[in-house]
Amino acid sequence: MKGNDRVLEMLNVLLAEELTAISQYVVHAEMCADWGYERLHEADEGRSRDEMRHAEALIERILYLEGTPIVSELNKMHIGADVEQQHRNDLSSEERAIKMYNDAIALAVQVGDNGSRALLASILRDEEKHLDWLQMQLDQIGQMGIQNYLAQQLADE
Repeated sequence: MKGNDRVLEMLNVLLAEELTAISQYVVHAEMCADWGYERLHEADEGRSRDEMRHAEALIERILYLEGTPIVSELNKMHIGADVEQQHRNDLSSEERAIKMYNDAIALAVQVGDNGSRALLASILRDEEKHLDWLQMQLDQIGQMGIQNYLAQQLADE
């Protein structure tokens, strides 16, 4: 089924965002593992896997709409030098993604592409969960201080 050119372009923009997020979260996960923050390592890996599922779903939809998935373009990654900066960078990425998904949903509705709209709405819900988790982590850092927060991120022995 031939898809709308504007929708296909937006799907590829979102694909670049997801592929970038995968890379950023993997780097953050491995940095946390290196620092011994096993809980954060697992959380970042989990978000990376979610983003991989999103990328796969976008590729599948682009192909269904007879488009060409562009997987060679990434956006600028923002790697945090410490855990708090990682959370802040990831929060900014999720906020940007949520805006992009809302804009893409509006476009899909405008052109009558309800299949893309449903997919995008599903991914949007995941991105909102990621945003909520990151906001919670930053709230905890603010309330208990970074040292107490980090002490809770160590692996249970």
